[in-house]
Amino acid sequence: MQTASTYICERLCNKSIHEISLLLNIPLLTVSGIITKWKQLGTTATWPRSGKPRKMTERGQRMLKHSARRNRQLSTKSTAKDLQTSCGLQISTTTICRELHGMGFHG
Repeated sequence: MQTASTYICERLCNKSIHEISLLLNIPLLTVSGIITKWKQLGTTATWPRSGKPRKMTERGQRMLKHSARRNRQLSTKSTAKDLQTSCGLQISTTTICRELHGMGFHG
């Protein structure tokens, strides 16, 4: 597998994107994307993430699913309190509703 630095080195040797693509047997859009990223950021590292990180961890999701299966009659408010005491996560009721909906729990 070729690294991104290979694409850039070829580009600096005055080869076109099409020539690099044929030479390395890599799709044209891949080569173009890497060179564009290098021109804009000065590096081929990953783009900065957009948006806020997720509040709910995988462990919290498992606990929420277990809690929802154990007692389906609990309100989201009491589920939020249960999660806060059991694993220390302070999560809003809206987030809990969204997560439960994503897991397939409705109503």
